[in-house]
This record gives sequence, C-alpha cells and structure tokens, in this order.
Amino acid sequence: MPESNIRKIIHIDMDAFYASVEQRDHPELLGKPIAVGHAEERGVVATASYEARRYGVHSAMSSQKAKRLCPQLIFIPGRMEVYKDISEQIHEIFRDYTELIEPLSLDEAFLDVTENKPGIPYAVEIAKEIKLRIREKLHLVASAGVSYNKFLAKIASDFHKPDGLFVIHPDRAQSFIDRLPIESFWGVGPVTAQKMHQLGIHIGKELRACSLDMLTRQFGKAGTVYYDFARGTDNRLVEPTRIRKSIGCEHTLEKDIYQHASVTIELYHVAVELVNRLREKDFHGNTLTLKVKFHDFKQITRSITQTQELNGLQTILSVAKRLMKEVDYAQHPIRLIGLSVSNPKEEEHGIWRQLELDFPER
Repeated sequence: MPESNIRKIIHIDMDAFYASVEQRDHPELLGKPIAVGHAEERGVVATASYEARRYGVHSAMSSQKAKRLCPQLIFIPGRMEVYKDISEQIHEIFRDYTELIEPLSLDEAFLDVTENKPGIPYAVEIAKEIKLRIREKLHLVASAGVSYNKFLAKIASDFHKPDGLFVIHPDRAQSFIDRLPIESFWGVGPVTAQKMHQLGIHIGKELRACSLDMLTRQFGKAGTVYYDFARGTDNRLVEPTRIRKSIGCEHTLEKDIYQHASVTIELYHVAVELVNRLREKDFHGNTLTLKVKFHDFKQITRSITQTQELNGLQTILSVAKRLMKEVDYAQHPIRLIGLSVSNPKEEEHGIWRQLELDFPER
C-alpha cells in the first residue's frame, strides 16, 4: 500500500465509562466493584467497573446474576444527562484535531486524522495527546487504537485495556490478523463464532484460507466482510454524519407474562413509547420489528415491511399485534418486549430504501 494512500484512523474507547464517571464523582466508590443499573429482580447491568469485571460481571447481564457472581456489588442508578454532557466535552477535544469524527456511542468514536488541524505527522502522537487531555480535563481514562482502517483501529483499542494504546502498522497487520481469535473480529458474535468453529475456523489465518464463495454461501453478505477483514481490508470511511437506521424501545417486565390480555397491555405501553420517540427524533420508517425475550432468555424477532409510513399509535399497535400472533408465549412466558421502526425514507427521492447493517445480528 503506497504511503500516500494510507489513512490514519484512531478509535477512542472510554474505559468503563458510566462506572468510571460514578467513581470519579463519588470517591468513596473508588476501588470498589460497582454496576450502573438497577438492582431489582428485573434489572440489567449497563456498565460494570473493572473491580466488578474481575468477578465476571459485565454489561447486559441481569442484576440478579451479577449479584450472585459478586455479592458485594454496589448498584448505582445511571445519570444519562451527565454522561451525555461529558461525552460532548470529549468530542470538543476531538474537534481540536479533526472534524472527521464518527461517534459509535457516548463513549466511543472513530477519528480520521490523516489530515489533522495541528499538522501532527503521526496518529499515535495524536492518540497520546487525546488520552492525556481527557485524563487531565475530565479525570477519566480512555483507551485508543491506531491503524489504517476502522476494523483494525477498533480491535487495537481493545488491547491493553484499561488505559491502553495499541498501534497496528500496515507492515505488521497481516501477521497480527492471522493470529487473532475469530471471536475478536468485529461483527462476529457468539452465534457466528460457534458456526465458524464448526467449519474449522478459529483464528484469522484459517478465515483467510476460506474462499469468498464459501464465506458468502455460509454467511450471506457478511461473508464478503469477513473475507476482506481477514486480509486487513476495510474501505469504509469515517462518516461524521451517520444516518439513523432505526428507532426502538424495549421493556423488561417485572414478572413473566403469558396471558393474552397482559401481553396486549404491555405491547400497548411499548408502542406508546415508540411513537413518542419517533416524533421526538422526527424519524420515518416503514418496517416494524417485534423483539421478544422469553423467561429462559431465548430471544426472537419478527418484522413486517409496509408500503406506507409507520407513525401513528393505532397503525403501529395494529402491526405489532399481527406480529405477536406469530409468537407462542402460552407455553413460553415473556420477560421482555421490544418494538422498533426501521427502513427510513430516502428524502431526496421520496422513496423507501433498505439500509442494511454491516453485520448480522449477534
């Protein structure tokens, strides 16, 4: 790859962001295992401190399981407005170096610093400066990954956490990828990893040995992504303006439900919240997806695409009820119901178009 064509990409990932903010603002929590979330029976961990992670506690885990793993775990209610404000302050630091910033969430983002405002020649020096400024200004710790594309920069940021800084140079990228466990590939979740193991794929070198035809046959369009990643190829640009692909909400229920009337009532409440979010974000889509998680944590989704926009409560609720008819919950009580609207209209042409995710559902 010619030197002039090599991009300089940084991935910044705040370490245990919500939990670290709470420990910063409440010094008595420093060094203690904490979880941001709710401790009640149906609660879920949003973020766990590194002290809690040593016990196996992690985000998206049920609060009850987290407490079994770590009986001394301290639960702290989340303060989303505080986290949003801090995230904006972090982005102010980013903007001193580049306007090419693609946020992935409140606590992580890609930066393209190929052409940067201070004219610093090495991306690793920019990453060091950003980490230092976040620490000095906000008293928080960030990890950074540096490479020539988004795939490798994101993987690099996970190395040497917390407070990590890792560089994957183009000259060493292939040998690094060849040794990489398949679970570490961006977009490979537990289900995909299990399927790859069944196919004899455990590390990057074994993935690289697979033909494009074989991967697309096994994994559909994602097979092309895996084929490219195994060769260190990722041509996606850092996009400062990201198109919102969907709006959704979900409710974890206080008790498992299986009666038709109870399910209908809960579906109504979720639909009301969804309609409010659609109006707040001025989002227009024509695909409704129902998500149901059962008492045993097994999960299914069902979708319907309409020719008309999904906006009003009656329309969304009617479609949601149609989808729920396909779900057998009489023998499988429900613990969570979610609804989302996707497939936004392309405003320029006034038509619906399908915006596809980069990877299959994990």
